[in-house]
Amino acid sequence: MSYYFHQETTSLQPLQANATLQVLSVGDQQPITHSLNSLFDLHSLMSELEGSLYALVWNNDISIAVITLISYDYMLQLEKEVTFVWQRQWSVMAYLYLTVRYFGIFLAMIGAFWGGLIYMPEAVSYSVFLVMQWSYSVYYCLAEVILIWRLYVLYNQSKHLLYVLLGLFLPIIAIYIAMDIYLWSRPSAISVQEITITPNIEYCTAVFHLGPMPAIYASIPVICYDIFLLVLAIVALWKHLRERKELRMKPNAYVVMIVRYHVIYFVL
Repeated sequence: MSYYFHQETTSLQPLQANATLQVLSVGDQQPITHSLNSLFDLHSLMSELEGSLYALVWNNDISIAVITLISYDYMLQLEKEVTFVWQRQWSVMAYLYLTVRYFGIFLAMIGAFWGGLIYMPEAVSYSVFLVMQWSYSVYYCLAEVILIWRLYVLYNQSKHLLYVLLGLFLPIIAIYIAMDIYLWSRPSAISVQEITITPNIEYCTAVFHLGPMPAIYASIPVICYDIFLLVLAIVALWKHLRERKELRMKPNAYVVMIVRYHVIYFVL
């Protein structure tokens, strides 16, 4: 069936945004009146749905990639974990390492599934989002404790260094708690919006109502503290390599491994 449009204005007048169009069906010769505003709104709606669909596809692709990488890394490190952790005498450091490792894997999986890969209602999605943000802070604090403990060992169990690192770490914990309360736990700062593309395609996304500056300002002391820990680790490795070179001995593999993982943690 073919259609033609008839404009209810003279041919000399410019087309206005609120001009009226008549769609006349050739088959039944009955005009159907539409406003150009509705056509513009329809185009805007289609563009918005297309953008939402693109965001969902992109989110799912990233989530699948993250799940694949985490699974691959876990299988790759499992043999070393059994050899150096499970088959040795248990200690506080072993418990802390396993807590950080498996808690981190759990958070990464939840973060990958959240937001589209698995549908969650808006209320459930908001609760899961809050749990993730608070859990991230707990995870980072536990990881920092491991780094502090390793530096304590690298520096021959120096009590003075341990006290300094713990004293500087307490304000970092306070910053994490303040950020979780101010940025993540207030509905006026962040909310979760459910987006419906079709009746069978729905997902939730986070909507931030504050600018990035509070998070940027709060992250500056945390980054400075991490840089301080990184410098201490590199200095310890440099001293170790110099001493071994003077003695014409190979570097201790554990010292090199500790510093290498310290650098990797800072980069990531």
